[in-house]
Amino acid sequence: MNTLHSFHIPVMGLGYTVDSPLKVARFGISSVVSIMDDHLLEEMRRIYSRKGGIPYQYIDEKEEDYRAKRITAYLDFLHERVEAHMTEMKSQSFGEGADIDKYFELLPSENPLFNLYHEMLGAKGPERLALEELLRNAIQPGAIDVNIMTKVDKINSDKEGNELPREFSDALSALRGFAMSRVDGAVVFSAGLNPALYSYAAQFPGFFPDQFGRITKRIILKVSDYRSALIQGKFLAKKGLWISEFRIESGLNCGGHAFATDGFLAGPILEEFKTKREELSQALHAACQQYLSDTGGFILPADIQPKITYQGGLGTATENRFLTEYYALDGTGWGSPFLLVPEATSVDKDTLDRLIQAKKSDFYLSHASPLGVPFNNLRTSSGEQQRVERIEKNRPGSPCYKKFLAFSKEFSEKSICTASREYQNLKTKLFERNEISREQLDETLEKDCLCEGLSAPAILALGETPKRNLKAVTICPGPNLAYFKGVFSLREMVDHIYGKIQITIDASRPHVFIKELELYVAHLQKEVTKALPEPTAKYEAYLSKFRENLTAGIQYYNKLIDEVSLDAEEVMLQMKEQLRFLQEQIEGLVPSVS
Repeated sequence: MNTLHSFHIPVMGLGYTVDSPLKVARFGISSVVSIMDDHLLEEMRRIYSRKGGIPYQYIDEKEEDYRAKRITAYLDFLHERVEAHMTEMKSQSFGEGADIDKYFELLPSENPLFNLYHEMLGAKGPERLALEELLRNAIQPGAIDVNIMTKVDKINSDKEGNELPREFSDALSALRGFAMSRVDGAVVFSAGLNPALYSYAAQFPGFFPDQFGRITKRIILKVSDYRSALIQGKFLAKKGLWISEFRIESGLNCGGHAFATDGFLAGPILEEFKTKREELSQALHAACQQYLSDTGGFILPADIQPKITYQGGLGTATENRFLTEYYALDGTGWGSPFLLVPEATSVDKDTLDRLIQAKKSDFYLSHASPLGVPFNNLRTSSGEQQRVERIEKNRPGSPCYKKFLAFSKEFSEKSICTASREYQNLKTKLFERNEISREQLDETLEKDCLCEGLSAPAILALGETPKRNLKAVTICPGPNLAYFKGVFSLREMVDHIYGKIQITIDASRPHVFIKELELYVAHLQKEVTKALPEPTAKYEAYLSKFRENLTAGIQYYNKLIDEVSLDAEEVMLQMKEQLRFLQEQIEGLVPSVS
């Protein structure tokens, strides 16, 4: 596994990082590709093959297991292109500003290879040649990791309407596509435990150690807290499946779907992982070894440890350094800021311009997702513009071609998507008959087609037109992006992360811990409003517990500021004042349950 860089680029939507490995893997930077939309993957393979003069054979939907085959084909394509990039780069001469120089210049300044590179530039003769050889041999690509959102797991049927076996569901087919590929990488499971999916992984040898203790198909769990990590980790470990990394993601201070905790904040969550890290590792290691030993498989190395990383709302090198050092993290994830880096992600020019021109209020948590989970959105996106125009024309909803999010059986046994024209027309008729409220209808009409909107930018960024001319783009940046303005080079963003330079960020941006707390206080306010005017005792207890957890988090941060230098003095003084203000807001929201 590549460990040269201490950050990775997480998955963003269906299309924003779909080809990121082709852009950044050559520089040793790992990124995550969504493999949920096989239509998009097939189209991307077709376009890149045509542009590169590479033979391409279409995988038709009529083929058996076409979804898994498309995913395997695309991942193999990425693998082959990255290998070609690495071979070409290793043949380049040093000192001429080529990719081979950029590879080492992007490394953090404390990395021995960064210093060795600069030593080589000043050397001559045999000494320089020897150093060049050392550097060439040290080059390795960033990982091609994939993401499967575990809840997006529709059961599929054949053309006659007969339900297909479980392994042909969307999530299991995606996992099979990854498992059968040549990629030496990891699958990131996000959105919680899916027993069928997790159990299915045990059918593929790549997820188990070989005779050298090496695992070629690794598992990364995206989790919101320690309890979730332990439950999911044990479930997998009892099947002999090792977790190579736990990616802790902020519940609200992130992009895409937002999975709020019950008021548990990032700082206390990271503290618990720090305190219980060895306990977690030992429990999972013991369970894995027991299974592997009982089944006669190769066992894990005795010293193997799961990595612990964090992602969500990071904005400065100081924050990045503090979290990494104080909580003993193995790395961090930087997502939304990379939407402003065309060298790393695929954002069409129109959407990029809209991001740069957007006000803070344009970044908001919406009801746009058909999954019924809060979804980070941009009010000024072309996708939002299209949604509103369709309502104004009395044609709400979207045509539903891909059906990845078709889960509702509210109106029939056949599942349909809540963002579809069919569903929204049926809901509108209920409203016209006074069977649902205006508020309920508005929430339904806020649903948007994520299948098309989140995949379109990748096609548009390549200068192509999406099928059926569906060019409207949905984008799901985290709240943190509101403070970044401009287009940045890969070098600028990476140097910013490592503290080599400081790109301009809105001066009003609060510390990552404070921003998340503000988001949770706003979330609590919504929950309180939802409970009025007659909250049940159970709901009052939930709100009270939520408030207690937030208060405990504030106490933790106050103590942390008193004991540790986590940022500049003026930043910490401001944090103290912000914590006091937010505590007052919390106290004014939820009365204690008597």
